[in-house]
Amino acid sequence: MFRLPINEQGWGLFHRLIANFRRSEYGNTALTLFIALIALLVGVNVLNILNSYVGRDFMTALADRNTDVFMREAVYYVLVFAASTVVAVVLRYCEEKLGLVWRQFMTTEFIKLYVTPPTYYRMNDDLIRQSGVEHPDQRIADDVKAFTTVTLSFILMVLNGVFTVVAFSGVLWMINPWLFGAALSYAFVGSYVTVRLGSPLVDLNYKQLDKEAAFRSCLIHVREKAESISLLHHEAGIRPRLLRQFQELTDNFLAIIGVNRRLGFFTTGYNWLIQIIPVLLVAPLYIQGRVEFGVVTQSAMAFATLVGAFSLIVTQFQSLSSYAAVIQRLINLWYVIELAQTETVSGLDVREEDGEIVYEKLTLLSPSDKRVLVKDLNVRIPHGTWVLVTGDEVARDALFKATAGIYDAGKGLVRRPTLDAILFLPEKPYLPPGTLRQSLTPVHAQVSPSDAQIHAMLGLLNAAEIIGRAGGLDVEHDWDTLLSAHEQRLVSFARILLAKPRFAVMANPGRDLAVEVRDLIFKLMQEHDITLITMGHLGKRDRDDHAKQYDAVLELGEAGHWRWRKT
Repeated sequence: MFRLPINEQGWGLFHRLIANFRRSEYGNTALTLFIALIALLVGVNVLNILNSYVGRDFMTALADRNTDVFMREAVYYVLVFAASTVVAVVLRYCEEKLGLVWRQFMTTEFIKLYVTPPTYYRMNDDLIRQSGVEHPDQRIADDVKAFTTVTLSFILMVLNGVFTVVAFSGVLWMINPWLFGAALSYAFVGSYVTVRLGSPLVDLNYKQLDKEAAFRSCLIHVREKAESISLLHHEAGIRPRLLRQFQELTDNFLAIIGVNRRLGFFTTGYNWLIQIIPVLLVAPLYIQGRVEFGVVTQSAMAFATLVGAFSLIVTQFQSLSSYAAVIQRLINLWYVIELAQTETVSGLDVREEDGEIVYEKLTLLSPSDKRVLVKDLNVRIPHGTWVLVTGDEVARDALFKATAGIYDAGKGLVRRPTLDAILFLPEKPYLPPGTLRQSLTPVHAQVSPSDAQIHAMLGLLNAAEIIGRAGGLDVEHDWDTLLSAHEQRLVSFARILLAKPRFAVMANPGRDLAVEVRDLIFKLMQEHDITLITMGHLGKRDRDDHAKQYDAVLELGEAGHWRWRKT
């Protein structure tokens, strides 16, 4: 399991996070809410002290059968309770509001980091996977929420504990110094034993979060690949995997339950004894007539409150262990994101220049076994020259990614146009969730196509009925559920034809297309003066790529050998 020592990187990241939070757009709101929380905590403790004295006089009046004092103290009691209710509710509101503001900031920051190229892509690399940082989606969605909520809760509990110690130490000392010493000793022993018994929970909770995420991920896979699984009748392969992951989840949780059981025997008895210890210590004083009866109840309340303040580890250890696992997971995620954003030690250089695509002394290696895929490629593709790249499939894929600038296993130079002048179409089309207009508008486009242009282009591709099924151009959809793979491919072609880039680099563009549709698309690309580089398959069948449709063919062979020929 990948770990970072919290005392080194962890505190540095936490300090940076707080500093960035303070300087962000949320900073002033957060500071105002935090100051309000401090003031409310002071108010809670002042009201608790008043409540202890009012309760003492109330019980003493009851024991003395003094009706006038009893009724007066009852009114005071009600007023203190009413004030405490208002303060507690406002305190809870401010805590939840500050937690939400903090989560907004942290989630926004993580999303910006994660979706910044090449982070989300490189986190699929073997190097990143070996770090053990899996399921970044769960860490951003769930762990950030837990971190902000629980961190704020613990900060408030610690501050409240400090205020409580200051407030009630004097109360206990005035009743009996031995009572104060007993509270300190009891809390210290309880905290020590709790840590010894519950320390395995940190690792177990860390593993549990990952195992829950893995099980959920497999269930999502079944939902997303339901058609393929059904067609292949692959239920017999998926079912054991699901059951195995669930068994691992339950086994780990059983270990957590076992530790909690041992811890529970101690903490439950610890909490019960808190109620009787002060009475045992103060009762002799009352029997001897040295204190009033109300002092007995006051001492019980003050003792329980003070021990509770000193015993946060005992009372909150299960939450603390889960919280420690969440912190570790977020620190690891942050570290791996920074690792993914670090420039790799690679001799592969990609430069953006208008006019042509050039490969200079380009060598590409397999990321897994360092096998040479392309060796010393020197090719210049000017605008207007259509090129078919054929041969070894792995080498074609590597060259496609290197041209896009997302491949770093190799050396040499790639010169290509800027991203507003070159578009890439992978073999499996991708339409991001959103509106049809957004799917037809490239990210780097300066101007969105008009409605008339969109209707005309989809009409040329015999895909105009997609607009009606989508409910118009501005209705959001998850396109994987609405459109078939063939229709998504047509929309992807329409996006390129509407954008009219100088270059288009495509992986198997004729896949799943009728010959007449493919020929129409190629004709439209020629009319729009789009230079096409195809990563495809040279063949003789109608659906294959044919050399006569291109100006040149780049053949990639074994051991990195290549051949360039004009057609």
